[in-house]
Amino acid sequence: MKLSSSLFRTWREVPDGAETRAVQHLLRAGYVRRVGSGLYAHLPLMTRVTHKLEALIREELAGVSEEVSFPVLQPRHLWDESGRWAAYTQAEGIMFTVTDRAGREHALGPTHEEVALDVVRGLARSYRDLPLSVFQIGRKFRDELRPRFGLLRTREFTMKDAYSFHADEEDLRAHFEVMSGVYGRILTRLGVAWRAVQADSGSIGGAESREFMVLSDVGEDEVLFTGDGQYAANAERAVSRAAAAPLSPFTVFARQQTPGAATVTEACGALGCAPAHLLKNVLYDAVAVQGERRVLQPVLVSLRGDHTVNPVKLWNAVQARVTGELVELQVSQRAGWAAQPLPLGFMGPDLPDSVIAPAEGRPAAFLRLCDEAGAALRNFATGANETDWHVTGVNWASVGGSGAFVLPAVVDVRQARAGDAAPHDGAQALRSARGIEVGHVFQLGTRYAQAMAATFTAADGREQPFQMGCYGIGVTRLVQAVAEQLSDERGLIWPDVIAPYSAHLIVVDVKNGAQRAAGDTLYAALHAAGLEVLLDDRAERAGVKFADADLVGLPYRVTVGRALEQDGQVEVKDRRSGETYQLPMEGVVAWLSGRTGRR
Repeated sequence: MKLSSSLFRTWREVPDGAETRAVQHLLRAGYVRRVGSGLYAHLPLMTRVTHKLEALIREELAGVSEEVSFPVLQPRHLWDESGRWAAYTQAEGIMFTVTDRAGREHALGPTHEEVALDVVRGLARSYRDLPLSVFQIGRKFRDELRPRFGLLRTREFTMKDAYSFHADEEDLRAHFEVMSGVYGRILTRLGVAWRAVQADSGSIGGAESREFMVLSDVGEDEVLFTGDGQYAANAERAVSRAAAAPLSPFTVFARQQTPGAATVTEACGALGCAPAHLLKNVLYDAVAVQGERRVLQPVLVSLRGDHTVNPVKLWNAVQARVTGELVELQVSQRAGWAAQPLPLGFMGPDLPDSVIAPAEGRPAAFLRLCDEAGAALRNFATGANETDWHVTGVNWASVGGSGAFVLPAVVDVRQARAGDAAPHDGAQALRSARGIEVGHVFQLGTRYAQAMAATFTAADGREQPFQMGCYGIGVTRLVQAVAEQLSDERGLIWPDVIAPYSAHLIVVDVKNGAQRAAGDTLYAALHAAGLEVLLDDRAERAGVKFADADLVGLPYRVTVGRALEQDGQVEVKDRRSGETYQLPMEGVVAWLSGRTGRR
């Protein structure tokens, strides 16, 4: 491509709202242009990058999955079958919906589990038709509340999504590992530092899922891992060994006045104990959709004073215990459902259900949960359900001792943190890193097949639901993740495998006949050799061209300048290493042919 006749322009200034270095480079180098909140036009250079990444993905999926194309517009009835319409339109609120002229509702697909299963259940009737694995690469739409970080969180994006269907769990697990291997090879070929981690399945669901993270300081996710390589998980799902609480200073049950001590720090100061001796109790409002009705369930969560609640773990624990689809879960600020003022900051795990004001459809009792470490406490302190009062020397009734507190349902809702002991080895401390999620694979099991009555005839003649898996890679997200890692203050540094062109050919002085002729000759020779070249034949100063070449970030820069007239040589510069080479013009094609595609 010749820049003099292309849709190309660079910018010296940093665009407004470009939060990360890679976003700044992509905008300044003319790869993308913002057209609205979370909406970007992909210009010629970006289009070439994404096409090459898609080709790489297809290459790695060859023999593993078959390519298909599902409609972006999806009828609501499929989402009603799976039970996810409320979750995506109300709980997460990320699905764009439209109504056709006949009044039928549709979704602009954020994902395609329902459509994929609907297609396969109409075609695969027997175990002999299984396993099946299909993938597509196309546009997805999600109504992000706060689009940000360029291509990392947008309203429209390109994604590779795959779906597999199996007769049994063992075959599903095997394909899950095969797909994980595909993802690992793709990231390795891109030359980025990455890590596969255990993950929460979120609204997609399933028993097991794994995320693929490109490590980056601008990543929205925290990864907790161990130095021995035996454990890695998204902080949303990570578990750890809670440090043992020190011996309690409380030996008998007592009520103690603690004026104004509504926080953990204040209460511990007043009682003369450590936060690990205190059981704190936090109220949440949970709202679930049951048919067309929204039901509020008050939730009381108990945990150690030195621990914090993991909101994702709590959401999962509450969802598993309420009827309907959970759509809201937040700390109760004023507790509008309370029949009387609540002693906030002084509540105990035995806060009576009678404080809940009767209302039609509202449960008359708290959903009570206690974190595992809180359940292990002995002779602890907690609120006395009266402002300015605590009780000490408390024990759970099930373990005897002083106090008579009934132990709530025990769940893991604690946030694991860097420095905690690892679950598999107490001598291994969790470490922390930031990551950009670029891929996610799920073992969905029979969740969707059972909900949508999708079955096949098994070998024993019985009807069985499909075992299903799904596997996603954010194509445009991965492009920016690569750019975040492989860039410097001057611009982008693309790996050969997805660089829009292999070489950036610069004619220093286009008014110089010899240089112009040599540039055209070399451009034609490189093309004839099958090398993709970007020719900068603009009437710009040399400094501008060199700066633009660094910004655009192609693997090699070939400069035709004064050295050509002096000794018949041109300069070749490696963008990544910064090394320069003086080569005779007739040797450039062979030199580049031997270098490109190696990294």
